[in-house]
Amino acid sequence: MASQKPKTNEEYRKARSGQWDSVARRFNRWQGVGGVYHRRLAEVYRFLVPPGQVVLEIGCARGDLLAALKPALGIGLDFSPEMLERARKSHPGLRFVFADVHDLRWDESGEWPRFDVVILSDLLNDLWDVQTVLERIMPFCTPDTRIIINNYSRLWEIPLGVAKGLRLAQPTLPQNWLQTKDVFNLLDLANFEMIRNWQEFLWPLPIPLVEGFFNRFLVKFWPFRWCALANFIIARPKPSTPPKDPPPSVSVIIPARNESGNIAEIFARVPELGSGSELVFVEGHSKDDTYAEIERQIAAHPERRCRLIRQTGMGKGDAVRLGFADAGGDIVMILDADLTVPPEDLPRFYEALVSGKGEMINGTRFVYPMEKQAMRFINLLGNKFFCIAFSWLLGQPVKDTLCGTKALWKKDYASIARNRAYFGDFDPFGDYDLLFGAARLSRKIIDLPIRYRERTYGTTNIQRWKHGWLLLKMVAFAAARIKFI
Repeated sequence: MASQKPKTNEEYRKARSGQWDSVARRFNRWQGVGGVYHRRLAEVYRFLVPPGQVVLEIGCARGDLLAALKPALGIGLDFSPEMLERARKSHPGLRFVFADVHDLRWDESGEWPRFDVVILSDLLNDLWDVQTVLERIMPFCTPDTRIIINNYSRLWEIPLGVAKGLRLAQPTLPQNWLQTKDVFNLLDLANFEMIRNWQEFLWPLPIPLVEGFFNRFLVKFWPFRWCALANFIIARPKPSTPPKDPPPSVSVIIPARNESGNIAEIFARVPELGSGSELVFVEGHSKDDTYAEIERQIAAHPERRCRLIRQTGMGKGDAVRLGFADAGGDIVMILDADLTVPPEDLPRFYEALVSGKGEMINGTRFVYPMEKQAMRFINLLGNKFFCIAFSWLLGQPVKDTLCGTKALWKKDYASIARNRAYFGDFDPFGDYDLLFGAARLSRKIIDLPIRYRERTYGTTNIQRWKHGWLLLKMVAFAAARIKFI
């Protein structure tokens, strides 16, 4: 091969295409670094992309990663004919397209779908013009599309060069070696925004137990994560806010147990949002006359759209799930019937969601000063601990895990419910169920500060020691299912 560096995109493309054709002809599931790395890569992507999605992989090579995700529709794009030939033979149920992504164009004929997920795995470092490629992707996206990128860390440039010389890793031509901050900037220029980023892969050799310990656990901790081979980034299209006609409707889910004295205030204070607010009360085995009081208030307010459900199971989490399942609005919100979060704050949740600033709007009680008796000191300490733990677990900042007020799109809740079996169904409050599910689907979580008030009626239903122990077990369980996959 001539030593002169390519000066144009066409020269660059021909050189790269020829290189990957050569790799394909000699490809035999590279051992050593390559085998361990690609096996771990498939594990991470299987966690990030639930089965049944519409997936595009750009730079798909042999199509093994795409096939591992079990998509409902999977399309792989590559400009190496030799790679595509092998991909089609190995994975006949998928579609593989010969194209240079620099020249990719949206076709209004309907030949191309819009994708749930677009994957750029170890691709950006091999491109002529990264910004152009990211801009070419945008027409294939919906507001819900997730872009998943993984790149080699530049720290590994010399070790990878040695591995390639020893035929332990795939040979490559000179790379861009983008730093993570460079990728953030290029995503921003192409009108995408980053949701989260993290590091994967420390141990390159296939040694049982050692490989798993380093690549599943140790890489998650400082300072080891700074030595990782792969930087992962999840991004989404930047939200645009065209006027919606009609505006989205809202269902406010109100779990109520022993809250008879607050029901009239709920009717008086919950505002109409969007094209209208539906009040969905889920009454949970009250010892006072909460159920009868809700019935009386519904009769007294025929102008309000209301539903009343008598809970059959136990716990707030069960009540929230019952209410969400019965909700008819485009947006679902939770409002605790104790009114410690003022209903007057609900429009802020609505605007944050509709504007696209976030896809899970999570109330936080730890920004503004609380009223004196709003939360016991030991509860405050526990909440602070869980905030730190969950921000680390989810890869997104979450300042308050147990604030009772949250808002999300009903369609996103439906996706969370479909994937609930991955985490199980033992959250007594419903908050962690939503946060875990939103993180698994790579939805953007936004904290919205509220002022937390004292109760004016009744007493809390939380049993701090019993529930605190259960929450600790949930943190450990979530770590195994989210962080240490």
